[in-house]
Amino acid sequence: MSSIMIPTHYYQHFDADFSLDVPGEGYGGWKKANLPISVDHTAVVVLHAWDAGTREKYRGWHRAVEFFPRADRILKTVFPDLLKTIRGSGLKLFHVASDKSYCSHYPGYLHAAAIAEPEPARPELAAADPVLEELKEYRRCHVFVGEHNEADVERGFRNMKFPREAEPHGDEGIAVTANQLFALCRESGVNHIVYMGFAVNWCMLLSPGGMADMSKRGIMCSVIRDAVTAVENRETARSELNKAASLWRIALEFGFVYEAKDFIHALSNSAAS
Repeated sequence: MSSIMIPTHYYQHFDADFSLDVPGEGYGGWKKANLPISVDHTAVVVLHAWDAGTREKYRGWHRAVEFFPRADRILKTVFPDLLKTIRGSGLKLFHVASDKSYCSHYPGYLHAAAIAEPEPARPELAAADPVLEELKEYRRCHVFVGEHNEADVERGFRNMKFPREAEPHGDEGIAVTANQLFALCRESGVNHIVYMGFAVNWCMLLSPGGMADMSKRGIMCSVIRDAVTAVENRETARSELNKAASLWRIALEFGFVYEAKDFIHALSNSAAS
């Protein structure tokens, strides 16, 4: 089994200092250490990298999803060198699509679907009543995405595809469900996933094939800091506070945080040696 050393960010969530006005300020906070990753048992997973079109084409979608410009910058400035290095490193590279409508013709998806366990039955749903329906309708109109944006959002999802910078190559595995992603991991002996993609505090945590699903299956889930962005709100968008909080949560609950330049440097040096 081969492993490489890589600078790794972790969060020291102890000890609270009760002599301080705010005891939590006694925590060690963010730290960095050289730690190993196993080339044989680690996969990079690109999750929900979407081609969301232009603001002119899908105005309503972009009005509701403010992170699209940040994601586009990351796709253009971070993904190319990072994915090129990963593909030449010996690490496995998988992709998670949000549905099979835009990936079902790829060989990597056909393989994942063939080797995955059958999908579980849908959980029983609570019975609806008129008040629940009224509350759901109010949320639809007033919370997200807004009635005037719905048509553009639906049109965007109907025309979904991988962006050029993140399109799967060859037979790279593509999953839509957690069972499919786990089947790819099991087949390849993967027990550590390093995620890149969008959005780190939403799809990457809770969508099928995200960290909540995969950690239950015994897989460590880490992330590349500058290869992700987060869903932000009015109060957090300027400083990207939701991204900061999500990276802390990942470091505390799921795995570690890497930087693209460190990942590229470590993999490149390993390939050259």
